Amino acid sequence: MSVQRGNRGAMVRVALVGYTNVGKSTLMNVISKSEVFVENKLFATLDTTVRKVVIKNLPFLLSDTVGFIRKLPTQLVDSFKSTLDEVREADLLLHVVDISHPDFEEHISSVNQILLDIKSNDKPTIMVFNKIDAYKNEVIEEDDLMTEKTTKHYTLEEWKSTWMSNVGEKNALFISATNKENFEEFREKVYEAVRKIHITRFPYNQFLYPDYKDAVEKEDS
Repeated sequence: MSVQRGNRGAMVRVALVGYTNVGKSTLMNVISKSEVFVENKLFATLDTTVRKVVIKNLPFLLSDTVGFIRKLPTQLVDSFKSTLDEVREADLLLHVVDISHPDFEEHISSVNQILLDIKSNDKPTIMVFNKIDAYKNEVIEEDDLMTEKTTKHYTLEEWKSTWMSNVGEKNALFISATNKENFEEFREKVYEAVRKIHITRFPYNQFLYPDYKDAVEKEDS
């Protein structure tokens, strides 16, 4: 895996990260049109899958990594090594979250802690809140004395106005990888993020960036 990563040249590397079973492999299948194994179980993806993806005319490498979990058992650390190396060497992270899971905020914290532990928490990141098609908020009647009302029962729109609004409009997406809901918005935001990184690496590639020369001339003037 190390030799393969070394042979990938200067292409922008994008890594899908997230808690286990959040839909990373499904998203990988959709965006890369590949056939990555998908199953609703712990560690369905045990190794790292890398595909070349082209959005518009811009190519980049996309890796699907094993799902993170809290308190990873010591005997599994070596199994995660290739995944962690892919994350460390990535230029952009797509942090996929299963927003339909009741503990998704804890999952985000667990993933962020692992990213901090491997010194990858400062990489450019897009938060991808997946499975919006499966999200259901519980409606509590006023006379319901049994349901715990301190629990968060937000609608999706209400969630978007909480701490998620601080993520930034350019760095948060709400999608369904299964039915491709908001998928064009996803593609566009990934394209813009990859393009930004690619420009810093190849600033004079006017084939990929026909409007870049005009932008530079405007700045100079």
